[in-house]
Amino acid sequence: MNVRDEVQVMSFLEGLLWLTLNVYHEARSEPKIGQLAVAHVTLNRASQSNQSLEQVITAPKQFSWTSLQKSYLPDEPEVFMSCMQTAMKAMMSSDFTKGATFYHRTDVRPKWAKDKRYVAQYGEHLFYRN
Repeated sequence: MNVRDEVQVMSFLEGLLWLTLNVYHEARSEPKIGQLAVAHVTLNRASQSNQSLEQVITAPKQFSWTSLQKSYLPDEPEVFMSCMQTAMKAMMSSDFTKGATFYHRTDVRPKWAKDKRYVAQYGEHLFYRN
């Protein structure tokens, strides 16, 4: 393996870790389809902004867990591994959310949602795009 290949592998693994953390903290209690949709929103944001998954996930006020958590470390290893499988599946599959880049739980009504186009509901989250 040459240096270029090693850099690509490391970049992929870093992205997988960040995506897994986002699925874990944002949607671990959701059904798999909801977890997968959250992962695709994150991937869509990264693709549209031409930023890394880490940059998208840790951007201020984008995902609540990054500002609310005292630690990014998961405390449920089995659930974390399941979320990693979901994140990997999202990275290797087509987006089924019709380009969604936003979501929120069904029990909240954020002001920003009125300016977005509703796409679908997956689990307890509503998904939107510009």
